[in-house]
Amino acid sequence: MKNKVSIIGAGLVGSTIAYSLIASQLTEELALIDINKNLSKSQAMDLQHSVPFWGYTEVKSGNYHDIKDSRVVIIACGVSQKTGETRLDLLKKNSEIVKEIMPRIFKENKSAVVIMVTNPVDILTNIAIKMFPQYKNQIFGSGTISDTARLRFILGEKLSVDPKSLHAYIIGEHGDSEVPLWSRVMIGNTSLDKFKKIDKKEKEDLFGRAKNAAYAIIAGKQATYYAISAGVTYLVEAILFDKKTVFTVSHTVDGKFGIKDVCLSLPMVVGEKGILRKIDIQVSSKEKKLLKLSANKLKKAERDIR
Repeated sequence: MKNKVSIIGAGLVGSTIAYSLIASQLTEELALIDINKNLSKSQAMDLQHSVPFWGYTEVKSGNYHDIKDSRVVIIACGVSQKTGETRLDLLKKNSEIVKEIMPRIFKENKSAVVIMVTNPVDILTNIAIKMFPQYKNQIFGSGTISDTARLRFILGEKLSVDPKSLHAYIIGEHGDSEVPLWSRVMIGNTSLDKFKKIDKKEKEDLFGRAKNAAYAIIAGKQATYYAISAGVTYLVEAILFDKKTVFTVSHTVDGKFGIKDVCLSLPMVVGEKGILRKIDIQVSSKEKKLLKLSANKLKKAERDIR
């Protein structure tokens, strides 16, 4: 099967993911699927005109039949977050959209790996997995990949270290209850505290900047799309080329830390078949408590829409 990707949703996020994939030269074919055909056609045409500047990728305005020979399906459709809204505010409308989309995906292709990007990503991923538990390792959410990237960038600036040399993670909800793993931050093989002492208030300030970055960006330009598109491109690369890369992606938790029946982000190995392995991470007692609170918040929000 060729390296084909279908993206459901041709708005700012979906189209930027498409552009990032074209620029990365990972895919042979891209199909943009959207209920608004004029939008998907216009986006596809604009993207086609970028192809001569990169390696060749066939780009088309497609439909659900394109999923039949796609290795990866990205869900980036739905109502977007507006200024003053939390990601959970989008839940009811977007959950209905996901319930309509998921059967159409697996009707066309039972081996596709599905990446949920639409918010609230954790609950929508959980809904999708509950609908198709037999394919659960093929379904995961982009989760806190962008939050983790933001923390690494901000911390890298603070420490004057390339963010790629930092091992720092944000776990839990992709949202207000997310949890920074300060106890496990490493620079090379050196712990943060040994590399440079950062007091509690500084850590809170750094994390606050990472957590609230999306709100600031949305207030300024209505949407975030560059960082998440770069992150999703890395996820697609890991799948298409079986890279077995570790990401903080959202997937079902079955008893770890006393948490179950919910999807949230933890470090996991991503490869050709989707989620290949969940890493047995160590957390502090405080981080464990915060992670449980995050899980309970997500469970309550999902119960409230039933």
